[in-house]
Amino acid sequence: FQQFSDAGSRKEHVKITSESKPGFLERLSETSGGMLMGLVTFLLAFYLLFTNEGRALRTAKSLDEGLSLVMPLDSIHSISQQNEGRLVHLAGALSTSKPLFDPSYGLSIQAVKLKRTVEMYQWVEYEDSKEYEENGQIKKETKYSYNTEWKSEVVNSRNFDREIGHKNPSAMAVESFTAVSPNVQVGSFVLSKGLVDKIDDFKQLSLSHLEDPHADVTRGGDYFYHSENPRRPEVGDLRVSFFYAGLSGDDPHLGSADKVTVIARQRGDQLVPYHTKSGDVLQILYSGDLSVEEVFQKEHQSNTMKTWALRAAGWLSMFVGISLMTRIFYTLVDWFPVVRDLVNIGLKAFALCVASSLSLLTISVGWLFYRPLWALLIALLAVLPIVVAKARVPPKKQQ
Repeated sequence: FQQFSDAGSRKEHVKITSESKPGFLERLSETSGGMLMGLVTFLLAFYLLFTNEGRALRTAKSLDEGLSLVMPLDSIHSISQQNEGRLVHLAGALSTSKPLFDPSYGLSIQAVKLKRTVEMYQWVEYEDSKEYEENGQIKKETKYSYNTEWKSEVVNSRNFDREIGHKNPSAMAVESFTAVSPNVQVGSFVLSKGLVDKIDDFKQLSLSHLEDPHADVTRGGDYFYHSENPRRPEVGDLRVSFFYAGLSGDDPHLGSADKVTVIARQRGDQLVPYHTKSGDVLQILYSGDLSVEEVFQKEHQSNTMKTWALRAAGWLSMFVGISLMTRIFYTLVDWFPVVRDLVNIGLKAFALCVASSLSLLTISVGWLFYRPLWALLIALLAVLPIVVAKARVPPKKQQ
């Protein structure tokens, strides 16, 4: 059953599908497949939590090692052989040998990176579904709505529920790309590819001082439009914008060159990765003029945030895994509404407690060989829910 309506440029229709309510054996089969997925997710959580602790401690030790060895350079314009192979710290303005060009639009800029972003005006499908039970059948009501928007990726209209009237082109006539300067320097030192990759603070380039490059291209604001009427675009029209990162020369419209702070190993006139004794690699780049202490403080903060993010991901993975593996108990009683709800709450509480305890135990094992005292404290914290649960159990009456 379908209902169609057209509200201005936004079109929508509703589709209702129905299927028989799955039987007990079918639900049990689906639950068995979920149990297998849960087991895989459960085991993956152990690996993620354990390896994350090793990575975090290794990174922290490498940063401490780097802080104790780093040598601030007196000048970025002279290369001292005494610092060959050492970890050095320097700060200065970026410079590149040649500007980056986009001849198709008559644009050039002295920067480390220049990115052309192309968007096409296309139909986009949105889907909103809800399920309900009626006359012993499971019915699904899906509302499909269509709107025209600028998108940087081609939207495949063949996957739409209703392609007629919402057809998109299969490709863009103009492609997006990112140009990178082959030679980036700070003073007399050449940055490695890994350091150049860290220069990714893109800013949109103003096109107000540029002319229309072609007769079929119109500039509007900070976009070049391939459209007969940019104010009322049609499906298939294009608009092009530009972004830059790492301004490497004085520009009358953008200002002076960007300054960066680098910590890396000196090899001749190049700045390359430094391999620590802990097995990690140090090649650090930040925007601005930062001291050695400020750089390593930022790196420690980044390591802490990453560690806690992976811990949370590991705990969530374990919680989901346990929930899927115990879902079979819910399936066995799902025809009794009251019992089903109670079992569902109990299973969620069980998964929460077990996931928390096992996550803490796994973290403590990861710390065992590095910080034994902290590992012991975390292990005691892990068994706390079990102790509390046992304390709540009333003692047996004496005979």
